[in-house]
Amino acid sequence: MLRKFFPRDKNYILEQAQLSLRQSLLHYLVDFVKVEYLLKHNPLGLLDETAQKIQQHQSLDFRHLDEFYLNLAGIFRFTYYGDNQLEFNFEAKDDFLKYQEEWTKQFKAWVKDFCKHQNFLRAVLDLTVFYPTDSPVVMMDTRMSTFITHFFEVKIHPEKGIVKRGVA
Repeated sequence: MLRKFFPRDKNYILEQAQLSLRQSLLHYLVDFVKVEYLLKHNPLGLLDETAQKIQQHQSLDFRHLDEFYLNLAGIFRFTYYGDNQLEFNFEAKDDFLKYQEEWTKQFKAWVKDFCKHQNFLRAVLDLTVFYPTDSPVVMMDTRMSTFITHFFEVKIHPEKGIVKRGVA
């Protein structure tokens, strides 16, 4: 990837902080979705085939959610850090740790909001719990892409990047 700015640019630090948390936050996402789905669709805790499969799912293979995660990370940078390239941090905390905390907090808040939508719950379960393990990685599920577009009212344009809907 071509780096256009100096190495200590905060957007690169933020991006690295986000990438360092990918596995743990995707694990959090899948676990949260499984719990939310079971609470909404199986409040009595009856063990049918679907509930058993969800509860027994232990895979740490989140490659089908990687593109979703990267797009979400980009939306975070676009939304919260899109207007300012340089920032002075007067806290004693390292920039990397500060961005990790901010990203984790926002990611978890978004996951809670996302789980209010049935189509999101089902899409995540389809891409993790119910996805055949021997299948190759495919592009991000269209449902996930559409969900991001509608939820954030943005369009992910191949040439322009992330833009507000209606501007692209």
